[in-house]
Amino acid sequence: MKPRGLLITIDGPAGAGKSTLAKLLAKELGYVYLDTGAMYRAVALAAHKRGLDLEDEEALTRLCQELDLDLVPTEEGLKIILNGEDVSQEIRTPLIDRLSSIVAQVAGVRQCLKERQRQIGRQGGVVAEGRDMGSHVFPEADVKFFLTASPEERARRRHEELKRKGYTVSYEETLREVIERDKRDQEREVAPLVVPPGAIVIDSSSLSPEEILESMLAKIREQEQKAS
Repeated sequence: MKPRGLLITIDGPAGAGKSTLAKLLAKELGYVYLDTGAMYRAVALAAHKRGLDLEDEEALTRLCQELDLDLVPTEEGLKIILNGEDVSQEIRTPLIDRLSSIVAQVAGVRQCLKERQRQIGRQGGVVAEGRDMGSHVFPEADVKFFLTASPEERARRRHEELKRKGYTVSYEETLREVIERDKRDQEREVAPLVVPPGAIVIDSSSLSPEEILESMLAKIREQEQKAS
């Protein structure tokens, strides 16, 4: 076992419940929660504020390399600090959601953030969630999960989340965006969304977060016993 504990990854498509389960797992285990999606959102937000062309891969890569980006755990949750500013709420808008999917296809940006992510995960005691954690960033992870759900269920969850935040968007539009996001993630040239080798696949469509958490903890305890 690594000095600070296991390295655990949770991959899966948008809306599968990765963030919720990663937060619950990290809290239960006393581990660091690594929200890699927030990192891509932060790059997208910075690019949007600077008015960068999202097809200019060199400019986006330079931007990523220059950013002062910190993920700060607090009692209220994970804060995303971008160039000294708390952007935790700004990165969660529908616009940045769409832009981050485009930014995430840029090879230079993925390499830039991969290096930062590996620095955090190297010592262990981390729950890392994203779309290429177990397949690309941390292929050596101690425990890998792949969390999925039907597109319809994921769109329903996303639609409810947006309504709670005060955004006006139809379910049909949300479902279309979920399907388009899946297609981009699965077909991108660099680190596409796949089930990582050795990952435990969990369909969350009809399961509660508590049920999934118990299943994950059982698998993690098995690995801890093997590693001890």
